[in-house]
Amino acid sequence: MRVSTPKSMDSYKILGVDPGTNILGYAVLEVDGRQLKVLSFGVFHLEKYEDHHEKLKEIFLQLQEIIETYLPKQLAIEAPFYGKNVQSMLKLGRAQGVAMAAAMTMGLDITEYAPKKIKQSVTGNGNASKEQVAAMLESILKIKITSKHLDATDALGVAFCHFNQTGGIMGGQKKHSGWASFIKDNPGKVSG
Repeated sequence: MRVSTPKSMDSYKILGVDPGTNILGYAVLEVDGRQLKVLSFGVFHLEKYEDHHEKLKEIFLQLQEIIETYLPKQLAIEAPFYGKNVQSMLKLGRAQGVAMAAAMTMGLDITEYAPKKIKQSVTGNGNASKEQVAAMLESILKIKITSKHLDATDALGVAFCHFNQTGGIMGGQKKHSGWASFIKDNPGKVSG
């Protein structure tokens, strides 16, 4: 008889989303203790839908399908950055809102990150290019990223940034609210 080992209490999945109305990037990152594994990443091609409302509907439905498939607990999403084209900003904001609604209806916790924060978290440089982000993610996560996945790397970067910002190993140690919290979590490090 084979007994499966339960996943650690630190096991969870993050859905990263880079919103867009023509191309939307997504990535699912599994965190198991100190190990990271990319379960899926890719893009939704939405150019084929002429009606903006149809694009929004597809974003909602396709993200819910990914959530049902991988069962992430958290959504990390790139926040729209300020641009000169107001119409583009409105469309991007709607795409982000629909992605967040899809996650909310499925019970996910949601966190937004600015593009510079994501690039800084992945590469150490808030002005890094897509190619630099992809190269660093390839190195860190031990995966191959081809040019067809470059739009998905932003989503993978958002998920990785969330891992770092929430105390993941690559982002440093767990944050403590004070000495009492540190001592409670680290009794072996206290000598008396």
